[in-house]
Amino acid sequence: MHDPLHEEQQSTEQVFDGKLLHVFRDEVRLPDGRLGLREYVRHPGAVVVIPVCEDGTLIFERQFRYPLRRAFLELPAGKIDAGEDILACARRELQEETGYVGAEWRHLGVMHPCIGYSDERIEIFLATGLHHVGHAWDEGEFLEIIRMPLTEARAAVFDGRITDAKTITALFWAERELAG
Repeated sequence: MHDPLHEEQQSTEQVFDGKLLHVFRDEVRLPDGRLGLREYVRHPGAVVVIPVCEDGTLIFERQFRYPLRRAFLELPAGKIDAGEDILACARRELQEETGYVGAEWRHLGVMHPCIGYSDERIEIFLATGLHHVGHAWDEGEFLEIIRMPLTEARAAVFDGRITDAKTITALFWAERELAG
């Protein structure tokens, strides 16, 4: 089925090739037939995990995010390595960053955090049956691990303590999944 809003790529040029981010500039044919330019970032994708402890609290991490020059409260997350299965990535990131492993896992959905300039997708997982085995932080990675009830996390979104988009989206899913 033809989408009347579709933009057809006419040409592409890579303008930056970094370790994580790859920036492109494409010429596209617009729906009205004219030509336009689109600049965007290609990203390998990521996962975010909602780790639910036996007492119902969630595990968060607080870490410094250089682009905004401050620490953020967020759910555990990380980049999908080339060829890596998304569940394997979620399991790896949870253990590396928080020191916890989960016995039960459920894939909840996907979000696209920056649709105006990136193809990044973040796969959302719920992990339960947690037990602590010890973290395996990457070199140069520094985190604080924080446990918080869902009600407090929700309040933290509305009072500005949590502003990270992947965390807010995942908490929306957590409310639905943990309501019963």
